[in-house]
Amino acid sequence: MSSDTLAPIRGPGPDSADTLRALLERQRSAQIQAGAPSAATRIDRLNRCVDLLLSNTKEITQALAQDFGTRSTEVSLLMDLAGPLAALKFARRNVTRWMKPERRWTSPWILSLLGAKATLHYQPKGVVGIVSPWNVPFHLVFAPLAGVLAAGNRAMIKPSELTPATSSLMEQLVANAFSPDEVVVCTGGPDIAKAFSHLPFDHLVFTGGGAIARDVMRAAAENLVPLTLELGGKCPAIVSSTADISLAARRIMNGKLLNAGQTCLAPDYVLVQKDKLSAFVQEAAAAVRQFFPTLRDNPDYGSIISDRHASRLRGYIADARTSGATVLELVPPGEAPLPPLSRKIAPTLIVNPSQDMAVLREEIFGPILPILPYKDLDDAIQYINQRERPLGLYWFGMDVSEQKAVLANTTSGGVTINDVLYHVAQDELPFGGTGGSGFGVYGGREGFLEFSHRKAVYQQLGRDIAPLRALRPPYGRGIRAYLASQIK
Repeated sequence: MSSDTLAPIRGPGPDSADTLRALLERQRSAQIQAGAPSAATRIDRLNRCVDLLLSNTKEITQALAQDFGTRSTEVSLLMDLAGPLAALKFARRNVTRWMKPERRWTSPWILSLLGAKATLHYQPKGVVGIVSPWNVPFHLVFAPLAGVLAAGNRAMIKPSELTPATSSLMEQLVANAFSPDEVVVCTGGPDIAKAFSHLPFDHLVFTGGGAIARDVMRAAAENLVPLTLELGGKCPAIVSSTADISLAARRIMNGKLLNAGQTCLAPDYVLVQKDKLSAFVQEAAAAVRQFFPTLRDNPDYGSIISDRHASRLRGYIADARTSGATVLELVPPGEAPLPPLSRKIAPTLIVNPSQDMAVLREEIFGPILPILPYKDLDDAIQYINQRERPLGLYWFGMDVSEQKAVLANTTSGGVTINDVLYHVAQDELPFGGTGGSGFGVYGGREGFLEFSHRKAVYQQLGRDIAPLRALRPPYGRGIRAYLASQIK
């Protein structure tokens, strides 16, 4: 079925609030009529997603480059295609096993021996909404979509208006691969995003900033819509005295500058044991020179998504410099500084900033890295715990007792040890936040569970045995003996 079937309710251009409601009702009606899809249907839908991505890699990378201004093909393939493809293929391999009912012991257990059954059934929730941001557009749609489709749901997708070429292409590709009764992309600006978040979905996935997330939560609460919120926050990296400083600097700067720092898991600040601070700063600067011998015309070094965001980042740098921090803008030797209104921002280290600086109060989302010294591990842990719980945390070092202390005494969505970002790339692990960085997960089997209703089913014995009769009035010795065995 093609998108032509939507002609009666959907015209060209951005969608309207009325269109969104009609799409939701159409998907919900189709889900009710068809019932829970078979494993074969779920695998077919996952296959169509895989084929959609594999057959259009050139078009996808070109659209992303158009929206960002500068974004290398390699970065787009790594961030927007490799990750979701892995998630889709993992779900495809496992969905038949995941969706099988799970047998549980009865209470009391003796009933199981007599033929009673307690079973957990995994049922599709229905229609799931996905609101995705601009920074990794295809990944942040198709990675959660893997769990949504594996769980047997239908999906409505609202991509960001800040990536118009990418969103338009996504709409076209999804319409070519899916009936709008199955999966549909809805386009439009903030007004449509607001209307989208007010729809009575059976589940809503939102990826974005905390301020907008609060509005989304309020909107979802009107219809008691369960949420998965993937936010961000200031992800810390801790570099201990036992770390390989050169290797830690290279790995941190690589993760920080991926997509010009525009990832929710980018290290947002680094805590370095004070005796290693100078060495780390030197190694971080050396790593940047190695990665990017030029900036101005280097396709490997990406642009900031918009003039507004570029201006915000330049404001952080100016504020830090005015307030007395050491600011190192890592322009390659012999290369002129980037133009003042460029959407490329040079990699910048801000050493020992004060706590009142904006760069330490707000999520950076750009190629700027504050670096702070700490005295001992307790100081670093206390610093992290005094702030919002981050989406990711990174620890570098060889001391196992310190590693255990960090894991036991900090709370974050996920952790990567001796590198950054890699926990999100593990097929078997869920991805999600906690506290200010969100709640709920997708990825792995937990993603399937997130988008499934876990329905408890108990099948009673077909015959009326004495212990069951004893639970009915008039009450006698049988129920009193049973209660005495339970309440002690």
